[in-house]
Amino acid sequence: MIDRRIKVRHIQCFIEICREKSLKVAAEKLFLTQPAISKTLKELEDILGTVLLSRNRSGVSLTRQGEVFLHFAEMSLAALQQGFSGVEQIEARGRSSLRVGVLPSVAARLMPAVATEFSELAGNTRLSVFDGPHGHLMERLRLGDLELVIGRLGRPETMQGISFTQLYEEKVVFVVRADHPLLKAPDLRRITEWQVLYPPEGSAIRPLVDRLMIAHGIGEIEDRLETVSGAFGRVYTRQTDAIWIISAGVVANEISDGHLVALPFDTSITRGPVGLMRRPDQVLSPQAQVFGLALDNAIARLGLSADGATSDN
Repeated sequence: MIDRRIKVRHIQCFIEICREKSLKVAAEKLFLTQPAISKTLKELEDILGTVLLSRNRSGVSLTRQGEVFLHFAEMSLAALQQGFSGVEQIEARGRSSLRVGVLPSVAARLMPAVATEFSELAGNTRLSVFDGPHGHLMERLRLGDLELVIGRLGRPETMQGISFTQLYEEKVVFVVRADHPLLKAPDLRRITEWQVLYPPEGSAIRPLVDRLMIAHGIGEIEDRLETVSGAFGRVYTRQTDAIWIISAGVVANEISDGHLVALPFDTSITRGPVGLMRRPDQVLSPQAQVFGLALDNAIARLGLSADGATSDN
């Protein structure tokens, strides 16, 4: 844990002394007196409980402990300066913009919380959110139409030239309307008795669902409607006896409200990572970096666990 007694002035003074190898010159650079900078250095060493610099005729030199601390002190000061610069750029540019793509499960559950966080952190930035299937969003990301995409990790051939940073994991669920007859005697092998909303080819969850079907010996589903459309699936499933196979995040709100019910099937085999995607050669804008912070805050606030459920479920 970081000792709260350490202040930015301690870091600045220490780094400047190391650069100049002289307390006197460092004091002049920081517009301090030599006794003041000596006192600041002594405070830092007392807090750390070790000697960072040794004095000699030629000035000062780092101890082994000082060498280690200097490395991380410079990194932390540089990161802090980046933060200041990012805020300044956002403010200076006035109304900036950020274009983000999201897969349906993210659009329905995570993105509203992220947008709220981002609005509070970067009110001057106009956020544009685009949802769609995995392949479409990946193509727009490669072309530079989108700066970031959040969604499931796709198949290797769809992830060429894309950097992926995992955020959490999510699984697929089978959902039905609240009074569906299958709820009386749940059995995965019986789903073929009803129409099934199935993920289409090219969707991120299709290979996982196919694998689940094979594992349970379920063959071709004759009455199958292929879609990952959240808008269509929510309405159609509530109005019919259809069984909808979809990522948990897409229907999390409907399940919580009781409008849809998840069948008690073991779908752990479909669990997969959800992450942040971007072009690896891309230098993130200040807006995108602030968006990353908003994303982390939203995930923590929602309490997303390994399977995409909330901690209070």
